[in-house]
Amino acid sequence: MLVEKIPLPLPPSEAVLRAKFQTMIAVVKVAGQQFKVEKDQTLYVPHLEGKSGDKVDLEVLLADADGKLSVGSALTTKVSAEILDQVKGDTVIAYKQKRRKGFHKKKGHRTVYTKIKVTNIA
Repeated sequence: MLVEKIPLPLPPSEAVLRAKFQTMIAVVKVAGQQFKVEKDQTLYVPHLEGKSGDKVDLEVLLADADGKLSVGSALTTKVSAEILDQVKGDTVIAYKQKRRKGFHKKKGHRTVYTKIKVTNIA
């Protein structure tokens, strides 16, 4: 029984990959937190005012277009997003107790997040 070796295709070079996928990436600031975003990405951010379907412009800190970084005053990139939903996170429970005193306190809360979709990076 003879087994022939089938030649596997070589992985594409980095230049070929960059030519196929020209993505624009930006780092935006939302409610004091920074997020790395791409076009058509959905993410959960701290609560933003607005209803489902509202458009939001995000503050851009850094942009990368095909390996060219722009930061600070040279930054002309605009990132727009659409609010998809207002959701609550998991329950976080704070429990306090003092031993042998009969004292215990249990409190919980659910943080509100906004689900957004990045519609455009220009």
